[in-house]
Formats: sequence, C-alpha cells, structure tokens
Amino acid sequence: MPQSTLIPTEIVASVSREDLSSREVAREFQAIMDGGTKFKIAGTAKANPELLLKSKLKPKHKIALFRTSYFFSDVLQVPELRFFVCYVVQQSTRGKSFVYPRIVYKDLSLIWRSASHFTSEEEGIWVGKGDVREVVQDGEEMIVSDESTTDLPLEMQTSVEGLLSHSKRPAGGNGVLELVLRQSPPDRVEPYRDFIVPRQRARANPKNLVNRGKPVARFSRTNDPTSLKFTKGFEPDFENGILERSKSRSKLYGGQLLRFRILSTNQKVQYYFFAGKTHVWLAPPQALTTQLSSYGVRTIDVAADDDLSLPGYEYHHYEETENGPELYSQIPLGYVGEFCPVDDAKADAGPWLDQLPVVVEFRKLVLKSKRQ
Repeated sequence: MPQSTLIPTEIVASVSREDLSSREVAREFQAIMDGGTKFKIAGTAKANPELLLKSKLKPKHKIALFRTSYFFSDVLQVPELRFFVCYVVQQSTRGKSFVYPRIVYKDLSLIWRSASHFTSEEEGIWVGKGDVREVVQDGEEMIVSDESTTDLPLEMQTSVEGLLSHSKRPAGGNGVLELVLRQSPPDRVEPYRDFIVPRQRARANPKNLVNRGKPVARFSRTNDPTSLKFTKGFEPDFENGILERSKSRSKLYGGQLLRFRILSTNQKVQYYFFAGKTHVWLAPPQALTTQLSSYGVRTIDVAADDDLSLPGYEYHHYEETENGPELYSQIPLGYVGEFCPVDDAKADAGPWLDQLPVVVEFRKLVLKSKRQ
C-alpha cells in the first residue's frame, strides 16, 4: 500500500449540537440529497433507501466536526442497546459527496461509538466494535476487538450525550440495525473493508502514528494498578490541559456525572475523564488528527493498555458453556468490588481504578478531593 499523506492535527473546542429545529435540520438534509449526494448503505436498506427516511429515522439534530456533518435521528431503543441512526455526510477524494447511514450507540463506559457491523444470535444481538488485534490469553492466541477504534471523537462526546435531552422518549428500534449495518455471521469479529481500509491507508505513513504506534501508557507489573506508567509527555496535563468541563446524569452511577476533556502535556493526545459520586474512570486516549472515516471516527488511534480505561462498573459474571458455568470477567483478578446494584452481570471496578496513579492525581488536582 503506498504511503499516505500526513494527516493534520488540531486542538479544537468541543463542538455543540447546532441550534436548529428538527424541521430546519430536515430541510438542510433534504437539500443535500437534492444536490445529488448519494446514499452509501451497508445494510438491507440499500435496496430501498426510502426506508431510512421514515418518521422515527429521519434526521432531527446536526453536529459538525472537521468538515464532516453528522445528522442524528431521535434516540431509539432495543433491549440490548440505546442508539441513534446517524447520517455521516462526507466528500470523497474525488469531490463527490456521500451519505453514510451508521448506528451510534452508548457503550457500558458511557462513551458513544459508531458500530462497525452486527450479528444476531439466540441470546440477542452483538454489535461489532471495530478493528481487531491479536492477544495471548492462557497461552492461546486470540482475535479480539480493539473497541476504542469505534469511539466517536472526544470533541463531540458531550454534545451527543446531550441529544438525549433533545430527543423524545426512545422509540422502538426493532429491525433498524439490519437496515443500516452489515450483518455478519455469528462467529465474525472482524469488521469489513469499508471500516479497515481507511485505517490502513492512514497508518501507511509512519509519521501519522502516535508515539510511533507504541503504547502511551502501560503497566510495568502484571496485575498491579500502581505500576501504571505514561510515556514522558503523554500524561494528562491536569494543570493547564483542561479543554472542557461538562455535566450529565447516569442512573448507573447514582446521578450527576462530571466530564472533563484533557490534553496530554505534550499536546499530542487527549483524554476524557468521568467523575461520579463514587467512581472516577477515563476513556481510551485519542489522537488529535482531523481525518475521519465514513463511520465518523478517527482513522488514527492511540495505543494504551486496556486496563487503563476500565469503566466504573465492568462485566463480571458466569456464562454457561459446554463445560458448565465459567467466569467471564474484565476486571483484573483480586480487584473485583461488589456487584452492580442495577445489573448483576457487572461488578464494581473501583478497587482497581482507585489505585491508578492517574486517578489519584486527577482526584487531587482536578476534583480537589481524595474521593468524589
């Protein structure tokens, strides 16, 4: 693959939902379509795009970032997922504009993501979480999702969360995922070419890689949260790097949540912290590159140890297998707190998070307390 061009970086203020009524958004979107812009649909609606313009799927809200426009429907709900249909409008390298319908949903960590594909099983649906990587678990090589590759830009996370208050009560979303997303076989974890290729092209130029593609944060000792180390310059700048302070609410975390978007000291990456009544956690770090794929996500990501970014409550439960019940847990061994009061498939990851030096420092310098 030929070397790609250098992707610019830019530090920008967090973007907001544009102050337009739903009718004004609909008119703007229709004008785009009337101007010759074509749909590019991965799901079954490609045979009949008009299915996407039914009342509950119509664009009602607009957010713009880096020459990409995101048109959101009102919020929808299926038992496993709360989501928006999002129409990503971009120009191709040949100057033509396209509308890419996508599914934007909220993850357990409260980060909004753009689903890469989905599969349906007897137990329910599984949403594709972007690119994959190889890991070794219990001596076996496995392919796992690199989930942060589907995270929407941190610059728009707060505004997408705010769309919930601008939407009506969630409408039923049954049958919508297959209209928009490519449905994969049950055993497929990998995304398809339209998700992977833009990332491959961006990474073809080594100068686009953050920290030469090496982790900006890692643990020097296994299963020891206090051993977290940042590569010099990539640590969050709690003194001078706070770009955004905002608030939201979460039933899972007992009410008000504070949110902070914070630059690294070398201004090469950015972080997003959540602070609730009892929990503090951070989303995976992101680059500051301005190139976005047709999924509305960055084509360049930042490598960091997964255990840096555990949410306050994480999956910890037994699953039935051919060999009987087996424990499935994403919380490091020995750091599992009490079960979540509203979801017994999850447990408190606070015992791990509260010993992360970056969380201790955040509480001290930003929250001005040892524990929120």
